[in-house]
Amino acid sequence: MILALESSCDESAVALFDPRRGIAGEWIHSQIALHELHGGVVPDLATREHLKNFGPLLEQAKEIKEFAAITKVAVTQGPGLAACLAMGGAAAKSLALAWGVPLVGVNHLRAHAWSPFIGIHAAAPDDFAQRRKALLPHLGLIVSGGNTLLFEIGEELVISVLAATKDDAAGEALDKGAKLLGLGYPGGPLIERFATGGRSDAFDFPRGNGPRGDLSFSFSGLKTSLRYRLEKMSVHEVTAGLPDLCASYQQAVIDSLLRRTRAALSLRPWRSLGLSGGVANNGALRRAMLAEADKAGLEFLAAAPRHTGDNAGMIGFAAWSDVDGTQRAAGYDLSVEPNAPLA
Repeated sequence: MILALESSCDESAVALFDPRRGIAGEWIHSQIALHELHGGVVPDLATREHLKNFGPLLEQAKEIKEFAAITKVAVTQGPGLAACLAMGGAAAKSLALAWGVPLVGVNHLRAHAWSPFIGIHAAAPDDFAQRRKALLPHLGLIVSGGNTLLFEIGEELVISVLAATKDDAAGEALDKGAKLLGLGYPGGPLIERFATGGRSDAFDFPRGNGPRGDLSFSFSGLKTSLRYRLEKMSVHEVTAGLPDLCASYQQAVIDSLLRRTRAALSLRPWRSLGLSGGVANNGALRRAMLAEADKAGLEFLAAAPRHTGDNAGMIGFAAWSDVDGTQRAAGYDLSVEPNAPLA
């Protein structure tokens, strides 16, 4: 039984993972309402919120009978906000020492990489190893507020990065775009909401195309293009054209993601295509990725909505399933600065 803690940014989360049947319980406290007032995450406020909320979350977890059977503690070791990670690390280290159980540091991105497989395990825990093997090699796309990257999980369960963003992540581009449009924070869900009914071809925004064969992402030019476009429009024009602006901006992000994914799909034979990270909750992106998987004849694995953002369920699952990652993290010293590459 694994107790998992997550505190990489503005969610305090606790989960219990049972290898025999899956996630036994999940508890989370989101700080979105607090950070909405400031237009984004304030690290000092986020750290204080973690300090305040881990205690109550653990008290809720103690009500689950499996809590008494904990044999390992797992915690996010990075990437993330340093002070927030330190808060979760201190809590996890204290619990592991008090109970005399092993402590495992889990890379947040590796947990996102494995999150689409949580449902596979939950459906048939006893057959998980065989079912996972049938889905490898796996091509995955992580799309979140701080990271955008393509990766593969090989047949030996080794995760390798194929491409990443050169500048802003897709989630950052959506958040910054929403701020320019005066929509507030978090930007992705707001842009998606206002895009409903809008024309995705009304405005021509750049897709960040690089040299032929380059799988790297780039979204900084998209944000700049939106700013220049808005400078040429009156307040009335922006208000009247908001659905079209949002739909076109969102489509530019999705097209950029799809173009690189298609290119990666042509590199070698794959058995599955995955989507994870906070932006994976975007309905248009999920539908588009499903269509790409169907076209390629691959099984599409998308993280469940509750496991797309910062959550402890995926941390516990990765601590159990990610042999390559946990072996390297087993001796991780939580007193040092987090430094755990995805591959």
